[in-house]
Amino acid sequence: MKFYLSILFSILLYSESIGQVNTQLLESLMKQRPDQFAEILNNPNEFRVQLFYTQIDRDVNNIPHFKEYSYRLNPSEYFYPASTVKMPLAILALDKINSLQIPGLTKSSTLFYDSVGARQEIIYNNPYAENGKQTIEQAIKEIFLVSDNNAANRLFEFIGQEAIHTKLAEKGYQDAYIRNRLDLGRTQEESRQTQAIDAFDDNGKLIYHFNPQYNKQPLPNYNVQLGKGYINNNDSLINAPLDFSTKNRIYLNDLHHILQSVIFHDQTPKENQFNLTTEDRAFLTKWMHTLPTESVYPTYDTAAYWPAYCKFLYMGSEKGPVPSNIKIFNKVGDAYGFLLDISYIVDPINKVEFMLSGVIYCNQDGILNDGKYDYDTIGFPFYKNMGRLMYDFELKRKKEFLPNFDSILPQ
Repeated sequence: MKFYLSILFSILLYSESIGQVNTQLLESLMKQRPDQFAEILNNPNEFRVQLFYTQIDRDVNNIPHFKEYSYRLNPSEYFYPASTVKMPLAILALDKINSLQIPGLTKSSTLFYDSVGARQEIIYNNPYAENGKQTIEQAIKEIFLVSDNNAANRLFEFIGQEAIHTKLAEKGYQDAYIRNRLDLGRTQEESRQTQAIDAFDDNGKLIYHFNPQYNKQPLPNYNVQLGKGYINNNDSLINAPLDFSTKNRIYLNDLHHILQSVIFHDQTPKENQFNLTTEDRAFLTKWMHTLPTESVYPTYDTAAYWPAYCKFLYMGSEKGPVPSNIKIFNKVGDAYGFLLDISYIVDPINKVEFMLSGVIYCNQDGILNDGKYDYDTIGFPFYKNMGRLMYDFELKRKKEFLPNFDSILPQ
């Protein structure tokens, strides 16, 4: 009962918030390009589309001011957030390091993950790192470069299931539940339990021992079933909806505002700011826009990880180079037919900037977990077209003061 009252309260808050958000602009812009958006606009419920756009205007002192716009923003319409949850995990890991204030503990400290429960692995090295060490710093790089699942799971172990929800709720995201690791298929009981972790300095001296954590707090059941069938672990088709009631959940505009709190920290209300240093924010924003082909450690095969990999908005599935004047700070996700992108897009040459986040469901046959989704025919073209639609709109939009990006794109 308490959970449903929470949902009702959230919907009321959203209704009040959406009342202050322009809900017409995005739809009207899409209608101007029917060849690209007619199918989506004619079937918005089928595609479960939600969009959130922030218009940014700078004043004479280069301070940004925001206007928010949405399309079908709806907290009661569940979507699976997939890898977008890795962004708050990266932020929370840095927040935890700063909040603990343990002498010698930094994002570059070597971490040794010990097994204390069923199906937990002992992990002490990372072949992608320059020094072969497992660190928070390396995990965050891998999350933003190629959306690595193992890297995200190391952060989940470090923060802990209970602390993830508690901290997000403290910062204003009460209904955000990142309760499961990614791509591991653990039970709900196993997800409550984290590993023990030892942190070492560069000389191999123990800095701190983190005891394993166990979340004793109750978790909500969302009562969400999607699809008409799914493939189970035995590769058999089950002719029934797939239950999402105990999977991860976070609202689109919460993800959007979490990204905004990093990009525009000084304009974020104090109560919503994460405990990040100036260097932390510079580190995060650097790796949010760095392309896989620009990274040395980790280094990736360019055939598998092309320049625009994980840059859905504006680039779609294009494997060519990202235009040199475009910088995309973002985190994407794709799973169970849901395709997401949470983005801040900048063109320092033409003085364009905007935030745009979206989710779309690309599964027209209604079968889940079969790996056959309509990303290439529906999702990626939608994001490419949507990103360019908003870029073109911003390129033509008159601004009294042009932005200076030196703080986020240092020379």
